[in-house]
Amino acid sequence: MRVSPVALQNLLSRAFVIDTTTRAASSGVAQTASVCMVRTAQNVRLSHAHAAVGRRQLSAAFTAEPLSSDRGNALLEDDDGKNVANHRTDRKQRLLANEGSFPGTTRTTSNLGSSLFVYIPHREMSSSAAAAKQGLVALEEARRFMVECLVKSKTPLGHAKQQADLLLEADYRGHFSHGMNRLEMYINDLHKNACSGEAEPTILNETPATAWVDGNNGLGAVVGNFCMDLAIKKAKEVGVGWVCAKRSNHYGIAGWYTLRAMKAGCIGMSMTNTSPLASPTRSKEAALGTNPISVGAPGKDGDEFVLDMATTAVAVGKIEMQRRKNEPIPVGWAQGPDGHPTTDASVAFDTACLMPLGGTELTSGYKGYGLGAMVEVFCGVLAGANYATKIRKWTHAGADSEADLGQCFVAINPACFAPGFEGRLSDLTGILRNMPMTDPNHPVLVAGDPERIHMAKVDKEGGLAYHVNQIKTCTELSKRLDVKPIEVK
Repeated sequence: MRVSPVALQNLLSRAFVIDTTTRAASSGVAQTASVCMVRTAQNVRLSHAHAAVGRRQLSAAFTAEPLSSDRGNALLEDDDGKNVANHRTDRKQRLLANEGSFPGTTRTTSNLGSSLFVYIPHREMSSSAAAAKQGLVALEEARRFMVECLVKSKTPLGHAKQQADLLLEADYRGHFSHGMNRLEMYINDLHKNACSGEAEPTILNETPATAWVDGNNGLGAVVGNFCMDLAIKKAKEVGVGWVCAKRSNHYGIAGWYTLRAMKAGCIGMSMTNTSPLASPTRSKEAALGTNPISVGAPGKDGDEFVLDMATTAVAVGKIEMQRRKNEPIPVGWAQGPDGHPTTDASVAFDTACLMPLGGTELTSGYKGYGLGAMVEVFCGVLAGANYATKIRKWTHAGADSEADLGQCFVAINPACFAPGFEGRLSDLTGILRNMPMTDPNHPVLVAGDPERIHMAKVDKEGGLAYHVNQIKTCTELSKRLDVKPIEVK
């Protein structure tokens, strides 16, 4: 049996959502998680339907209202869509009972019998009830603040809005390392003339399916949006659009651009090189960037696959976040100056030598190293941009140190291939989500699921929960630029 999209939305609207804070014993890194419990008929399995609920619908589903016997009828469907059960939920539910099983932690859960029990760890600084360390900021207020800061930094309003929308989406999706956290870096680049807020991209060479673009040292979001829109246009005309850009800058989360392609009904792919921050396997010095890759594909009824990953163990922003919070990092994220792994976030940040995805050679880190080098081929080498150690250090930005990053944007029109792509994509995600779980508290997820959960939680809470140190940075930035301080609820 599967839960239909409508039924799942009804179930979630009667669910408890509980915040619990756990501490990973091995690393000391605090993590926040949400527990969502829904009473269902016996043996109902989670299908792709839970992702098919759109972000706004899912937002409404996450309420603090307990299960009600008056409102708890859940319509369940078998695989043929037939009504097989009407289950009346029980008002009296107990959620705290036995030891939980989050890796490296202890927590409590209840004996829920035939409940659908979802335990989702949030990202590094995600929304929670920990008000003592966080401040809640409305989405539009965060956007207003970022736009005004950028406009005060020699950026036209249209470009400022593009950059702010990118940063806001990162925070909204739970990638706090690439949202407001990056604003100060962009402001510094603009004031030092290391980047031009006014620059417009230009096309250097073009065919029906490809284009080579000069970003003219403009803001990453402006260059990236231009290139992906061009790739989408070509994909609609000839099936595939492949666009490479040189002379670009930090472009935020790679998934922003694949989401742009998905909204147009295309499969999207995006990647960028970055300043040297990652050590090749067997090296104790950095030569490659975090070199992220994103691939996104639309499914049916709002379902989607959105992969957005660095080719290093983590993005440098996550180390920066731990440093900002004065907390350690797990073993395997970064090396110290001696070439050995370190758990000190400040040492890791200053050394700027991340480990490749996979870690050491013994744990297949050479595969992450290979993926990072592949990104350099498509971005730096193919686009004629800087690459590897030719890119400036990310901490050094000035008028004499243009980043000249290379970026790649691909759009594929699935209509040019086998019919029914969206349906098969959702079938695939359903198969994956319904695989037997090693732990009943940890359901199998598909790329993009944690982000949708996080967006729903932000909408439920009414804003983004920024760490107090991030709010402090914003306050200092507002004084420096003479803009209205960010308002915290």
